[in-house]
Amino acid sequence: MRGRLVASWLWLLALPALAADYAGPLFDTHLHYNVEAWNGAQGPHPLADVLARMQRNGVRAIVANSRTNDGTKLLAASPETRAAGVAVVPFIRLYRNRDDYQNWFRDPSIYAMVEEEFARGTQGGPYRGIGEFHLYDSANADGPVARQLMQFAERHGLAVLAHVDDVAVDKLMAHAPGARLVWAHTGIGGAPVARVQALLERYPRLVGELSYRPGLTCENGTLCPDWDALLRQHPTRFVIGSDTWVNQRWSAYDLLMQEYRRWLGALPAPLARRIAWDNAAALFGVPTPP
Repeated sequence: MRGRLVASWLWLLALPALAADYAGPLFDTHLHYNVEAWNGAQGPHPLADVLARMQRNGVRAIVANSRTNDGTKLLAASPETRAAGVAVVPFIRLYRNRDDYQNWFRDPSIYAMVEEEFARGTQGGPYRGIGEFHLYDSANADGPVARQLMQFAERHGLAVLAHVDDVAVDKLMAHAPGARLVWAHTGIGGAPVARVQALLERYPRLVGELSYRPGLTCENGTLCPDWDALLRQHPTRFVIGSDTWVNQRWSAYDLLMQEYRRWLGALPAPLARRIAWDNAAALFGVPTPP
């Protein structure tokens, strides 16, 4: 019996230690509060609901971009948001309706709308960025509206949140080399890690956002080795986000944040804190919560 107990203890000691989940603040840098979520405060996720989800998950700041922009304005202006301790960084979304997803890059009125929204700002402060926008065909990144928007962002010091492939990253940055580009999902369809690394090295103002990223985590919920290595090599270049583009993502918000906390907890504490909070907070000048 004693021999079996000793063998059991030796086996347990040989197992890798389970890292504790990351416990610090989270900065959700890709959040939508679309009209179907709140729908005039009658939708399934009214303001009190989404703020409660942020609070219980330790989300202390968000980049809000919504279809329509009224959802972002609601989050930015509400006293309830401030009372919840959530800082809002408002972005101008290009989409007034679902048709704009497929047509914004050929519609000059989109650029005019962005100019008007930027001039108005929000009751919670000025807009800090443009996007999220989608380009499913990278050739459309060469169009006049995309070029105007990138140059507008560069001129006014705005970040751009773009759901594009790696080819479109090159095209967009060629229009405005000084712009800050936040690459939604760090690419459509999972650009190879080597390609992501090359783009980060080519464009010092490119930041990778990690929601929906194929190949990021392995079956056990931890970072896959190539991504673990990339994050360690570029500790200041990645941020996290929820991408609540449909109501089901709001329903799963707790799980999404728990998944981030799990794999962040396996990283060195300073690196986990950078990805979870510091990188986005530095980018947008958001104070660290007490």
